Amino acid sequence: MLEGLEISEVFFSYVEKESNTFRFDDDYFSKSNIENQKLIRKKAYEKLSNLSYLITDFGAFSQMNFVSYEESGVLFLRNQNIKNNLVSTADSVCITDEAYNRLSLKLAEGDVLIPRVGTLGGAAVIQAKHLPCSANQNLAQIKPNLNRINTYFLSTFLCSKFGYSQVLKSATGNVQPWLNLENIGNIEIPLVSKEFQSQIEATVLAAIASTDKANTSYAKAESLLLDALGMANFSSNTEAINVKTFKASFVATGRLDAEYYQPKYEDFERMVVNHPLGFTTIASEYELIKQTSNRDKSAYNYIEIGDINVSDGAASFNCFDVEELPDNAKLEAKRGDLLISKVRPNRGAVAIIDFDDADLIVSGAFTVLREKEVSVFHNETLKVLLRTKMYREWMLKFNIGTQYPVIRDEDILNLPIPCIDEPTQEKIAALVKESFSLKAESERLLDVAKRAVEIAIEQDENAGMAYIESNS
Repeated sequence: MLEGLEISEVFFSYVEKESNTFRFDDDYFSKSNIENQKLIRKKAYEKLSNLSYLITDFGAFSQMNFVSYEESGVLFLRNQNIKNNLVSTADSVCITDEAYNRLSLKLAEGDVLIPRVGTLGGAAVIQAKHLPCSANQNLAQIKPNLNRINTYFLSTFLCSKFGYSQVLKSATGNVQPWLNLENIGNIEIPLVSKEFQSQIEATVLAAIASTDKANTSYAKAESLLLDALGMANFSSNTEAINVKTFKASFVATGRLDAEYYQPKYEDFERMVVNHPLGFTTIASEYELIKQTSNRDKSAYNYIEIGDINVSDGAASFNCFDVEELPDNAKLEAKRGDLLISKVRPNRGAVAIIDFDDADLIVSGAFTVLREKEVSVFHNETLKVLLRTKMYREWMLKFNIGTQYPVIRDEDILNLPIPCIDEPTQEKIAALVKESFSLKAESERLLDVAKRAVEIAIEQDENAGMAYIESNS
């Protein structure tokens, strides 16, 4: 009767001792959680609260009344900025100096941030380059006692399966899981040698350096493109009023909403169509892929909007059994296809599929483009172009719907794009490929550091150190 079920049998006294809120749900005492706890407790360990000077958060929610998001100013971090041991600033916002000075949470070099509301898991270390900096109420600030624990080791442990399982185990709530500060303080941390912690730090710092180089390469590609377009110092019309006749508006376009007729959009189009080398359209250079999957395989590699990293346009996928695929998993795709999110296109969720995995299916919320044989555009050039500030703003012109605004395939296909000379496109492609190669190396090193921590817990530090050396 019980074959195939996961059952944990624990004493009532164990439940009382291990759960400060007297939890006895199956997730809290799952076999994997109990086994992970046993492995940590086989070695010397301490609660995070005993290894930290402070574990705190944003404070009173009313402080958000001081905050309004700006394009420049003091960095203000949110959940999406804390990745796997990295602080991503590509999708970040800023606040004014005045707002920052009024907030109680001010981050310092060496602080560790961990998500505590919503999407849980992961951690990252604040570096000097991020300062001055604050964070919203969805993130917790940990100030480690550096005499007892290395801040990069702590962050890596929290990203490992041993840290992640404790985070999920301690989370409460169903619709939106959250961690209270006490539960964060109760996370159990293994005590390892300073030498091992230093090796983890060196590996993580090498990964961060590789990410920084990748960002520099991508920035060079975008700068090269903007210079070729004459857009480096371009500023659009900020006038909010545009007078149109009924014939020139609704009769011509079928649109009456004011957003569609903002003068800046006319500036964008004028700049492109007047480009010295001429212009083309996406439809002229790319084929729209509408081939839907018949779902006759047992499993598929699925890409949805959330699998596009808006910081660099990298795509990933998850494998699903066919019966578990969401209804919107529709379109067949392959290496070289360009994916453009039709949902919130201003976020820059534009990616090139650069892997050969079979049975690939993508969300119907993407426009899927395939370069034509006679195309004068490289994939990398179009990707960088559509991720520029101008094009991200421009695509908002075509939003339809109110509760769930999206743009249509035809609006993307009809976008004019400037012709770029071949040598410039080749340089852009080389820089984009270099950026992806550096990002891949960074991810590899972060995985090495994380796995080394897990090996040190499962086996011993020597095995963890050997793993780092063999993968350096």
